[in-house]
Amino acid sequence: MNMYDLVLLHPPTVYDFRKEMLFTGPISDVVPSSPVFEMYPIGLTSIGDYLERFGLKVKIINIANRMLLNPNFDVEKKIRRIKTKAFGIDLHWLPHAHGSVELAKIIKKYHPDTPVMFGGLSSTYFHKELIEYPCIDFVIRGDTTEKLILMLLNKLENKSNDGFFDIPNLTWKRGDTYHFNEMTYIPDSLDEFNLPGYRYIIRSVFKYFNLLDPLPYKGWLHYPNTAILTSKGCTYNCLICGGSKDAYELNCNRKKLVMRSPKKMLEDIALIQRFTRAPIFLLNDIRQGGQEYVNEFFSGLEKMDLKNEIVFELFNYADEEFFKRLNKAIPKYSIELTLESADEDIRKYNGKLPCTNAKVIEMLQYALKHNCAKIDLFFMTGIPNQDYNSAMRNVDFCEIIHKDCGEDMRISYFVAPLSPFLDPGSPAFENPEKYGYKKFCHKLEDFRAAMKQPSWKNMLSYETNKMTREDIVRATYDSALQLNEFKYKHNIVNKEVHDEVAAKIKKSVEFLQRLDELSLLPQEEQKIEMATIKEEVEQINRHSICGKNELKWEVKKLFADFPSLTYIGMELLVKDIIKGLKCRFGKIDRHIVVKPNPQSGKVEK
Repeated sequence: MNMYDLVLLHPPTVYDFRKEMLFTGPISDVVPSSPVFEMYPIGLTSIGDYLERFGLKVKIINIANRMLLNPNFDVEKKIRRIKTKAFGIDLHWLPHAHGSVELAKIIKKYHPDTPVMFGGLSSTYFHKELIEYPCIDFVIRGDTTEKLILMLLNKLENKSNDGFFDIPNLTWKRGDTYHFNEMTYIPDSLDEFNLPGYRYIIRSVFKYFNLLDPLPYKGWLHYPNTAILTSKGCTYNCLICGGSKDAYELNCNRKKLVMRSPKKMLEDIALIQRFTRAPIFLLNDIRQGGQEYVNEFFSGLEKMDLKNEIVFELFNYADEEFFKRLNKAIPKYSIELTLESADEDIRKYNGKLPCTNAKVIEMLQYALKHNCAKIDLFFMTGIPNQDYNSAMRNVDFCEIIHKDCGEDMRISYFVAPLSPFLDPGSPAFENPEKYGYKKFCHKLEDFRAAMKQPSWKNMLSYETNKMTREDIVRATYDSALQLNEFKYKHNIVNKEVHDEVAAKIKKSVEFLQRLDELSLLPQEEQKIEMATIKEEVEQINRHSICGKNELKWEVKKLFADFPSLTYIGMELLVKDIIKGLKCRFGKIDRHIVVKPNPQSGKVEK
């Protein structure tokens, strides 16, 4: 078996989700992955890509997806057989709080002397709690950890006795003493990192002879969505967002936005369209980089033989010139807008799309006029100052939009709850009373326990100044039901989809009532009763408030192009072999030192 330098594991949300009765409801209905959140953060691929440039062997194992694909997949057997110098586990999204720590416990059970490191935004926030677990040796903090992990692996290999004081952003322990190195590494350029590292992923399939381990999510081979991270940090400060301006500064000491260069993004697009015709999502609003940045990127796209559809996120109003430029530069494009609320005052208060409803409609009309292929509009329940009636007005606004946009079928409408958790680091999490929230979860263990709750209502880590948990659930289902009727009335969905969603919503409400009744029973009786409804619950745990295909883009060739993947993989593998020889003969130096960012100051969390 291979000996790796680092094995990166992506956990499920709840480790024993295959055994537990968990009614997760709609918490993942508007994202590609399932309620297990098996889609791993793209940072894992960037880490693997960066480390392998220096001759290291890095493997990603998507444990969550392996568990989903095979009900009999033996996690402990898989981990027991791994030979590696170190393990890494992502705790980027907080719903993985339970599964990530449980994986670390299993690792230490079979590999007690192998270091275990954690990383990701949630790991950064809760680093002081994580390091207290006996199964966790290091937490690498910040939003860009590739170089820091290389430094740590070098240190571990050299078996240095002088500690790890020289590695920035590192939380570590020696015996019963915990050390929190200052957060001074905040790179102001992202161009030396591939976000995501698609070359690494493709190469690793052939290098390590395993297709299933690194798959991003269940069904990726048939519907391979791809994404490119355009930036880190943010110029917006939405109250509920853990990636907002204030959250990045508090959690990662990042005081300003940093964009990937247009050149790097164009290189990524060129690679992606070599192996798939699926849409390419640009994560975050590229307009944050300024007009010159946007012009350079669009000019580059115009010069490409672009075959894939490009999907843009927009955080604020865009004028007609923007869509004219998009239409000129790209043969096929789509946009995504998270409106959150139909109430202008609520949007302005929260910070997301803080323009008037008239401007929203005007922007949509411009997009349609200039050949936008698809527009996804997302509304939300559980945001500040929103009461039940306000949540229901979201559907009324959909009616207005549909009429004013000529009943154009290119617009899709969605509603989903802010769930399951309020983002740590967000302004609303840090100052809940100021921004209209009541928190039920404060410590990491609170979130771990919340994820084990049998009902998504009780997973919610918050209530608002206008709605209780029960109100949020009721507003979610009632608005989803009304939106479903709106879609059917206007032929946006067919009768089959309408009837399925309506039935799932009705069944969901019944399950919530039943679970409330079961909670009054003695614990042993609860377990028996819950086991009897587990299979039924699993049938409505996915796509319970919208049709399963509503979020998909229609393209002629959805699946990954295997001949192209094989060609690219062999091409990259040859380069990797040459690189390995250079490393063996000392022509690549893997010992690096990072310099503190001059903008950084002390940060404590």
